Amino acid sequence: MEDRIISANLMMEDQTVELSLRPRYLNEYIGQTQAKDNLKVYIEAAKLRGDALDHVLLYGPPGLGKTTLSNIIANELGVNIRTTSGPAIERPGDLAAILTNLQHGDVLFIDEIHRLHRTVEEVLYPAMEDYALDIIIGKGPSARSVRLDLPSFTLVGATTRAGLLSAPLRDRFGVVSRLEYYTVAELTYIVTRTADILQVAIHEEAAEEIGKRSRGTPRIANRLLKRLRDFAQVRGDGIITLDIARAALKLIQVDDLGLDQIDHKMLQAIITSFKGGPVGLDTIAATIGEESQTIEDVYEPYLLQIGFLQRTPRGRMVTAHAYRHLGLTPPEA
Repeated sequence: MEDRIISANLMMEDQTVELSLRPRYLNEYIGQTQAKDNLKVYIEAAKLRGDALDHVLLYGPPGLGKTTLSNIIANELGVNIRTTSGPAIERPGDLAAILTNLQHGDVLFIDEIHRLHRTVEEVLYPAMEDYALDIIIGKGPSARSVRLDLPSFTLVGATTRAGLLSAPLRDRFGVVSRLEYYTVAELTYIVTRTADILQVAIHEEAAEEIGKRSRGTPRIANRLLKRLRDFAQVRGDGIITLDIARAALKLIQVDDLGLDQIDHKMLQAIITSFKGGPVGLDTIAATIGEESQTIEDVYEPYLLQIGFLQRTPRGRMVTAHAYRHLGLTPPEA
């Protein structure tokens, strides 16, 4: 599951290239127009006042640019950024060490912020609200609380599961932005830009074909481009044409809507074994040999988004659109 080419999660192969592909300023950032325009105003206002920017929460599916946007915020403000993640901060002392090393106006980026330990989260509350850190010195009856003042800073939190954030933490963010899936036109522009940076020759029709099959996610689009570059070098003259793009995408089993063989396997299992549903999640998991949690978190969201799957009180059902996409005749209503 982790090695699916159309997975939006960060893979090892992405890390070597993503840093060079990331835009550094808002005027270079493609898509997310509403979030970008709002941030532009907030950043400009903070710079005019000489204050730190309000704390920012970025949420949405993986691969849409939350980490990139956090680095852009720091670059636009002209300050340093300190990057960490929720699971990496195990104890309140770890967070205290990070916070006390920040300078005025710096950005602290916490990825997967919904996975912070509760004890760490409680230390974060006064730091976000009052720019202060409460530390307990000593143990037992002689223990006392000491408050340390912190420089004003901006916390940028990113999460793929905003519903798991506790209400007290969520309420302390002044700017909350949801990142949406990208359009085909935006993804085509991203593919063309990436090809230019990687010095890969690509036809506009081929870039659009990649955009159509990228599930609205730039990370997937860039990954597909790198795969197609290999095919163009080995089976062509190094130029990614529309014919090479379609042939390569067929070989790596990514269809016209960005579905791979696992998506097809799941849909066909529901259709052939359960007449299209409704069928329970655990039953589907047993049928295709996957964990139910994996199906719910990884496979289902995109199938629900494009209208191929429905969740009903009785279970999952395949829609008529999915039947037609698979070349099957949908059953009578």
